[in-house]
Amino acid sequence: MNTLHVNGREHALNTDPTTPILWALRDNLGMTGTKFGCGAALCGACTVHLDGQAIRSCVTPISAAQNGKITTIEAVTDGKDRVGAAVYAAWVKHDVAQCGYCQSGQIMSATAFLKSLPRGKQPTAAEIDSAMAGNICRCGTYARIRAAVADAAKTLA
Repeated sequence: MNTLHVNGREHALNTDPTTPILWALRDNLGMTGTKFGCGAALCGACTVHLDGQAIRSCVTPISAAQNGKITTIEAVTDGKDRVGAAVYAAWVKHDVAQCGYCQSGQIMSATAFLKSLPRGKQPTAAEIDSAMAGNICRCGTYARIRAAVADAAKTLA
């Protein structure tokens, strides 16, 4: 039996400890906001937070999260997370999403990045690009993503 702490709740799973977090979330817990993209940690669609750090859930086994706290897109965009709410509002304001498939991973990476900054710090375009580099948007909305992250940072200042 494996126990995962996801979005503030404990879940007991009768799953192989080598199962990637992505599949435990989607298949065992029914949390489909986290997407499968490449299965090799290259695209970022599966990004979740483990103890506040953005990780690729498609390659991280549930055994690596046994004593940690997982946060998914469902919790970041529920309005209770100040930074997540600012990022989500900026995403809508800047009309970032095209097809939308990568957006949960993009928002998770942006939220982790903004939470890592000293309060009030305004990131440069280069810092935003560096923080978001592991997330691929097949629709190419990178300029809108950068604008949304910068706008969220201003809102949070």
